[in-house]
Amino acid sequence: MLIRYKKNMEKIAMGLLSFMPEEKDVKKLQQTIKEYETNPDWHLFLWKEEDVLGAIGIRVEDDINAVVQHISVNPSHRNMGIGQKMVSEIDRLYADKYAVCADEVTQQFYSRCQEIEEKSESME
Repeated sequence: MLIRYKKNMEKIAMGLLSFMPEEKDVKKLQQTIKEYETNPDWHLFLWKEEDVLGAIGIRVEDDINAVVQHISVNPSHRNMGIGQKMVSEIDRLYADKYAVCADEVTQQFYSRCQEIEEKSESME
């Protein structure tokens, strides 16, 4: 289930975001978390089953686009469809109000999730 990030989840969120290549540096990671906490156009969500297993971050641009800028899944839970579920939920949450897309960092993964989603819908 997708849950909205709260300050008390900071360590978990930082741990998950640290798996993204551009978030390896601690200072950069702290800046990113601060941006999610203070910028009303940045939205961070965590994927929770029994534990928090993933994170997905959105940046709203010009009240038009919702840009997926972070997608991260705990390495021990990868290849289980968690990233796919997070992308589907974000699409569901934001598609009514924004054009959902991805930035250059998340584009490849986001596109793959879209293809999988389209295939599964066409099989129904």
